[in-house]
Amino acid sequence: MGLDILRDTAVPGQGRRAEALLLRGRVLAWGLVAALGLAGCAAARAPSDAETQAGEAAVPVSQVLAKANANAGVIAPDVPTYVPPVVPPAARQAVVDAYDAVQKRRWGDLARLVPVAAADPVLGQYPRYWLLRNQVQNRTLPVPDAEVRQFLVDNPGTYLEDRLRADWIIALVRAGNYEQARRIAVPSRPSSSLQCALLLARHMADKRVKAVEVIDAFAPNPDCWGLLDQAANDHVLSRNELNALLRNTMESGRANEINRMAAVVFDDDAMVQFAALMKNPRKWLESRSQPRPGTDTELAAIALSRLARSDDRLEAAKYVQDQWAARMPKADMEWVWGQFGLVAALNVAPDAARWYRQSGPVPMTDYNHAWQVRAELRAAPIQWNRVADAIRKMTSLQADEPVWRYWYGRALAAQGNGKAAQQYFQSIRSDLGFYGQLAAEELGGLPSLPPQPAPLDPAWVAQARSNPGLQRAVALFDQGWRREAVPEWSFALRGMSDTQLRGAAEFARNEHIYDRVVNTSLLTKNEIDFSQRFIAPFEGRVAAQARQINLDPAWVYGLIRQESRFITDARSRVGASGLMQLMPATAKHVAKKIGMKDFKPSQVNDFDTNTVLGTSYMDMVLQGLGGSQLLATAGYNAGPGRPKRWRSQLQAPVEGAIFAETIPFTETRLYVKNVMSNAVWYSMLFNGRPESLKARLGMVNP
Repeated sequence: MGLDILRDTAVPGQGRRAEALLLRGRVLAWGLVAALGLAGCAAARAPSDAETQAGEAAVPVSQVLAKANANAGVIAPDVPTYVPPVVPPAARQAVVDAYDAVQKRRWGDLARLVPVAAADPVLGQYPRYWLLRNQVQNRTLPVPDAEVRQFLVDNPGTYLEDRLRADWIIALVRAGNYEQARRIAVPSRPSSSLQCALLLARHMADKRVKAVEVIDAFAPNPDCWGLLDQAANDHVLSRNELNALLRNTMESGRANEINRMAAVVFDDDAMVQFAALMKNPRKWLESRSQPRPGTDTELAAIALSRLARSDDRLEAAKYVQDQWAARMPKADMEWVWGQFGLVAALNVAPDAARWYRQSGPVPMTDYNHAWQVRAELRAAPIQWNRVADAIRKMTSLQADEPVWRYWYGRALAAQGNGKAAQQYFQSIRSDLGFYGQLAAEELGGLPSLPPQPAPLDPAWVAQARSNPGLQRAVALFDQGWRREAVPEWSFALRGMSDTQLRGAAEFARNEHIYDRVVNTSLLTKNEIDFSQRFIAPFEGRVAAQARQINLDPAWVYGLIRQESRFITDARSRVGASGLMQLMPATAKHVAKKIGMKDFKPSQVNDFDTNTVLGTSYMDMVLQGLGGSQLLATAGYNAGPGRPKRWRSQLQAPVEGAIFAETIPFTETRLYVKNVMSNAVWYSMLFNGRPESLKARLGMVNP
C-alpha cells in the first residue's frame, strides 16, 4: 500500500475526468447558491475561515472575486482571452490509437498513424516522438539523425524535444559516435544515464574522466555500467575505489547488481571465489588461511560481513572475533562490524548499537551512517554523546540535513549545551516538514502556519491555462496517461516565478488534477500558499465520512495527501487503488467487516466506496494498535503486524519521533513522518489553533 509520490510514476485509469465534471458541477451549484443568497438547511453550520482556506468548504463566487481584486503588489500579466485549440476528432483518435500501438509494440501501425495524428494541435507530436524514440533506441537500426534533427527543429523548447535530444545522445554513444554525441547541446537536468553517456563520450575522445566524476554519476543502469567498465579497464579508478563501490553495492542486497559490480572489481579467478563465499560464507572462510593483502583480504572482508545475516548473529560474531579479528587489518574489521550493526538495525535488534560502536571511525555509506544514529536512538538508555559522535562521522552534506541537525541539537541539549542546541533548532525552524515542526517545539513554541500570500490575480491562472506545455499535460491527464502527463507538466514549470507557480497550481485545481496542485505549490520558495500545498478537496465529504466513525479528519486528510495526492483513480505499483490506496484483499476484507453488501472489486475507485472502506480500515488499524495514530499510520502502510513487531523489540519506552525515525522500511519511515506532519498542518488549517506534533506522536511503549 502507498502510492509512490516521490517517483510520480503511478498510472491511473480513465476516471479522473468524470470525477472532475461531477465535482465541477457541485462547485457551480455552490456558487449559484452563494451568488443568489439562497438559504441552506437551518441546521447547517457556516464554514469557518480555516475550513474555507483549506478547501474544506465551498467558497462563494463573490468572495473569490473580492479576493482577486484585492491582489496587491504583483503586476499581473496581460493575457489574451484564452481560445481552446480546435482538435479534429480523427486526429485525436489517431493519437489514442498510436498510444495503444506503442503499448502493443505494433510499430507498423504506429508509423501509419503518425501523419493523421499530426493534425492534433495539442498532442499530435507524441506519436511522431514515440516512433522516433523506438528507432533511436533500437540498436539493430542506424540512428535516424536527419529525422531526429527535423523533430528538434519542429518542436523547439518542448519536453519532447528535450527528451528526444537525450535519447539521441545516448544512442550515439552506444553506437560509438562519440564526437557527434559531444557536439549536441546537452538537455536540461540530464538523467544519470545521460550523464554517464556524456562522460564516456568525453573519455573516449581522449579527454580522460576523473574517478570522482565516474563515482558521482554512477547509478545501476546500462549506460553507467558501460562507463564503469571502461573506466576500470583504463585504470581510472584505484583498487580501493573499486572495492568501495562493491562494498556500497553489497548494502543494497540486490543480487544482480552485486554480481555485476563484483565482475568489474575482480578477475575471473577471484569471481569463482566470490561466488563461493556468497553461497556459503562460513564454509568458504573455514577453508582459508591467512589472507594476503589485496584481493584475498577484500574477499575475506566481504565473507565476514555476510555472516551478519546468519540466523544466529551472536554466534557468528563470536566466530568472527575469535577466528578472524587478529588476521584482518583493523580498518577492514571496523567495516565488518559496521555491517553487523546495519543488519541488526534493519531488524530492529537491540544489539545494533553495540556492533556499530566497534566500527570506529571507518567511513561508511550515508545509508549506514544514518542507521548508526538510529541504532543509538533506540538504545536503552540513550547515550546522547554517542548519538552526537555518530552524527559527527557523517559527511558535512549529510549532517546538514534537517533530520540530523535536529537530533544533533537534541544530543547537545541532553549534554548540557543548550545554547548551541538552540542554534541548531533555529536553523531548521523554517523547514515546513516533520523536523521543522519538532524544532519549533524545542524552541519553546508550536509550529505555526506561514503567512498567506497576497490573493492571486486571475490573470496568472489565465497565463497558466494558455501555456502550451501545461495544455499538453492536461490533455494527457484527460486521457489517463499519467506517465506522460507528469513529466510534461513538470517541464513546463521550469523557470517559473513563485507567482507563476501559484497560477499553475490554481489552474491544476480548476482542472481537478489535485496532485499537481500540491506538487506545483511545493516548488515555491517565498510565496507559501497552504491552501494549495495542503488542499482539502471534495467539499468536506472526506471529513464528513471521518467524523461519522469518530476519526480525526486532519489525520485522514494527512494520510490521503501522502497516499494518492487526492488522485481518485490512482494505482500504485503493487496494485493498491483509489484515493486511499486500498489493496484488493484489504478492500474485500473491510467491506465484509462493515457489512457492505454486493461489494465488487471494480467499485474500489468509486469515491464514496473508497473513502468508506479506507476510513473504516484506518479505524480498524487504529483500534488494533491502542489508539496510536503513529502506529496506525505505520500499520496502514506496512501492515498492522509490523509496527507490533517493531514495538516488541524496544527495550524501553521511546518518543514517537524516535520510533518514527527508526522504522526499518524506508518507504514506511518517510510515509509515517509525512502523514503525521501533514495531520498537524491540516488540523491547524481546519481548527485555526496551534498544535503539538510531539503530542500527536505520543510515546511508544514496548
